[in-house]
Amino acid sequence: MPCRLAITSMSLGRCYAGHSFVHKLDMAYMYGYQGLELFYEDLVDVAEQLPGGHSRENELNAAEIIRRLCHERGIAILCLQPFADYEGLVDRQEHLKRIEKLEFWFQLAHVLHTDIVQIPSSFGPASEISEDMSLAVSDLQKVADMGLQESPPIRFVYEALCFGTRYNTWEQSWDMVQAVDRSNFGLCLDTFNIAGRIYADPTSPSGRTANCDEAVRNCIARLVSTIDVNKVFYVQVVDAERLTTPLIEGHEFYHPEQTPRMSWSRNCRLFYGEKDRGAYLPIAEISRAIFQGLGFEGWVSMELFNRRMADTDAVVPRELASRGASAWTKLVRDMKLNTEEALIDNGRMTASL
Repeated sequence: MPCRLAITSMSLGRCYAGHSFVHKLDMAYMYGYQGLELFYEDLVDVAEQLPGGHSRENELNAAEIIRRLCHERGIAILCLQPFADYEGLVDRQEHLKRIEKLEFWFQLAHVLHTDIVQIPSSFGPASEISEDMSLAVSDLQKVADMGLQESPPIRFVYEALCFGTRYNTWEQSWDMVQAVDRSNFGLCLDTFNIAGRIYADPTSPSGRTANCDEAVRNCIARLVSTIDVNKVFYVQVVDAERLTTPLIEGHEFYHPEQTPRMSWSRNCRLFYGEKDRGAYLPIAEISRAIFQGLGFEGWVSMELFNRRMADTDAVVPRELASRGASAWTKLVRDMKLNTEEALIDNGRMTASL
């Protein structure tokens, strides 16, 4: 399929800041997004506003409302995410609770008419996550096998977060996909998380790791020669801001219960090409490896996490939708992406550079 533009629902503004799902969806439609990664908190927010408040029954009702709203705007629901803190849990009772939760997520996915659940690598305390990769593989095989029993089957996309506790590089996520070895278990390549581990160091005055340029060159060479593009279910393309001072205790983004990379990730991601806002990661080089080296075509999502999303300004969803659409225009141009011809629709805005 040609490359198609998606965005994560919370990337258009957090619901707890007063940004409603309907308004965010309208802004996504206005600026030409074709797909949506549904962030679970947005589904819960819709459910909480239904008579009777938050309940599993109302989550299912909310899923139906969201499906209908997206269908009316011609926006596909790419996935439900994040099914977090799952693989390799030391506490096996907690593991069983996650399995029970996943069974309900399957119901939500079917109502939403999506066939993908995203699993990010676990990022909890090291004491809670086993070092034993065989346990993580077994856990992920379990959910993949469960997904294959669904009708229609559910697929899983696994993503290594740059602040993941045990698995934080694309190489480790690819090893995991190969070890799980299930047809419905694939990979999400996220340019931010790739660069955020090997190139960026928010605790350094330079914002960079030692030998960062060499690390990127080697990473790209391995990525192109190693990954089977058929196992890449979708990609995420965003950049991040270089901080003016190191993210250590005393910094405005410092959080004692988060690693510096996690705090930076939550506050400072930027859309592709936003150098005027401080973007500095080698996202163009990594994107070129994905789109031209691997030849990836399919869904491209702008998964932004940034402090702006939590601002209560009513303009936030439109601002972020516009910025993401402008980034997409740049990405299509720079990567020479094959995209579907846009339908003529006077109700949609166009992004210009």
